[in-house]
Amino acid sequence: MAPEIKFTKLFINGQFVDSQSGKTFPVVNPSTGKVICQVSEGDKADIDLAVEAANEAFKLGSTWRTMDASARGRLMEKLAGLMERDMHYLAQLETYNNGKPLKDAVFDIYGAIYALKYYAGWADKIHGQSIPADGNVFVVTRKEPVGVAGQIIPWNFPILMLAWKWGPALATGCTVVMKPAEQTPLTALYMAHLTIEAGFPPGVINVVNGFGATAGAALASHERVQKIAFTGSTAVGKLIMEAAAKSNLKRVSLELGGKSPIVVFPDVDLDKAVQTCHDAVFANMGQCCCAGTRTFVHESIYDQFVEKATELARKRKLGDPFGEVDQGPQVSELQFNRIMALIEAGKKEGAGLKVGGQRHGPEGYFIEPTVFVDVQDDMRIAKEEIFGPVQQIMKFSTMEEVIKRANDTHYGLAAGILTNDINRALTFSQAVNAGTVWVNCFLHVTAQAPFGGFKQSGIGREMGEEGIHSYLEMKTVTISMSKF
Repeated sequence: MAPEIKFTKLFINGQFVDSQSGKTFPVVNPSTGKVICQVSEGDKADIDLAVEAANEAFKLGSTWRTMDASARGRLMEKLAGLMERDMHYLAQLETYNNGKPLKDAVFDIYGAIYALKYYAGWADKIHGQSIPADGNVFVVTRKEPVGVAGQIIPWNFPILMLAWKWGPALATGCTVVMKPAEQTPLTALYMAHLTIEAGFPPGVINVVNGFGATAGAALASHERVQKIAFTGSTAVGKLIMEAAAKSNLKRVSLELGGKSPIVVFPDVDLDKAVQTCHDAVFANMGQCCCAGTRTFVHESIYDQFVEKATELARKRKLGDPFGEVDQGPQVSELQFNRIMALIEAGKKEGAGLKVGGQRHGPEGYFIEPTVFVDVQDDMRIAKEEIFGPVQQIMKFSTMEEVIKRANDTHYGLAAGILTNDINRALTFSQAVNAGTVWVNCFLHVTAQAPFGGFKQSGIGREMGEEGIHSYLEMKTVTISMSKF
């Protein structure tokens, strides 16, 4: 049964309001392709109002600025508790809007709660230092919130990415203007409602639905936004950097695309390796920035690996994400068409299609789990981020070869190696150009560990202590000890 849609307007200064223009846009159920509801469409005028509210909430002497750091943490804990209370509804809403299987939505919400609680614990542990500086002076540093943070999140993990952004911003004492992805705004709006119940002061958190070219661009270029955080494509990340530079040189943190390698050596349990590589690429319908889409398998076990990987993909169950399935639909028709075009490119360029490659079912945006073999490094499917349920299995001979090929990309978000040889694992971990390296696992992401990319996979880190730094300014205070 479809969940009730409770909130569709913009959330500005603690209230749900219509957009200034009165415009709305449709939100679509990817399982059917049918419209769920209409939501308010924000643009520059609404971003201006939200930024004004966030600046008012951040001004000196405000409730938020004078609140004890420990009290900020307790508000975050309360918000996490409300998420736990409403877990079932949030998971249903996420599945309805995004299309991921309900069990995966539940997993994501637990991860979001975990992230908020983790950063709630940081709220009163952010502090400066006393420095033994030269001269008759007393020197201390202060770590202060940067101010209003603009945050733009993607559609693949809507509520999880919200928590990854809100957590460090609120822990440090910033205020927030968030633009959720236009495909998946519904859980962000419900979370905005929960912030009222949790007791956050008006203006601390604002959520503006809208499109990237209007609301997103206005947020990235706003003169009164001091920091912009974005998760999404590399192409859009470049536009955001440009907008930030041309406006007020606001701080920028970017978590962008990937084409992550996962390397399989012959000294591992083959069945475990096949399962790990399968999960690395097919999780979340392949819509994962750090998905292990380039599967490098040693030549001595290549044929056996391909046979088992093909069979595993063939058994993957697709269908209604509210049912007992492994895979739901892609998030949108646009994404569906892009993936299918890349599958066709793989066929035309000579990759061997072992399974899948077709639309599944008469409605919605379902794509069969797809496995390509004998993939060459210069093929489009080996170079471009597909963001869909498409595994590319490639053959290698030596460590030196596979390191060179793994690094031959402008991405550098993640990488993995499966081996029982510690020297191999350490050699690969040191040599591969990636922000995260998984050894004998993949997609193991936790709140305590920093996450982000090398090269064109991003700037800065989210999660862990590192995730706090981009929301802080460092201030040095020098006091003369001489009588004045």
